[in-house]
Amino acid sequence: MSEPADLHLSRRERQIMDIIYARGEASASDVLEDMPNPPTRTAVRTMLRILEEKGHLTHRKKSREFIYEPTRPRTRAGLAAFHRVIRTFFEGSLEKALAVHLSDPKSELSDEELKRLAGLIRRSRTKGR
Repeated sequence: MSEPADLHLSRRERQIMDIIYARGEASASDVLEDMPNPPTRTAVRTMLRILEEKGHLTHRKKSREFIYEPTRPRTRAGLAAFHRVIRTFFEGSLEKALAVHLSDPKSELSDEELKRLAGLIRRSRTKGR
């Protein structure tokens, strides 16, 4: 399996992509507004152009600004990010990630959520048969 393309993003590029995914679309001004400790406007515009050249973004013109949108669906990008977190922090183990989440006192799952998770596990068991 090839590596997800977002493994090749810098920290700032990943921040920009997160902002654009959260908003659905964004201008350079929007990115500056949402970015923690933002660089200069010129640097943000340069990173947006680079992200477009890498194939992560597309843009359209609205009045005097470019509005950027992601080229990949949010769910596909989310799955790639999820895999990156599992690989980086949990040695590639979904079980370890889920165990950490469930043992956190702040993660309160409702009975309905637990039933849905149990159903997903049951379906996953029969999927390979």
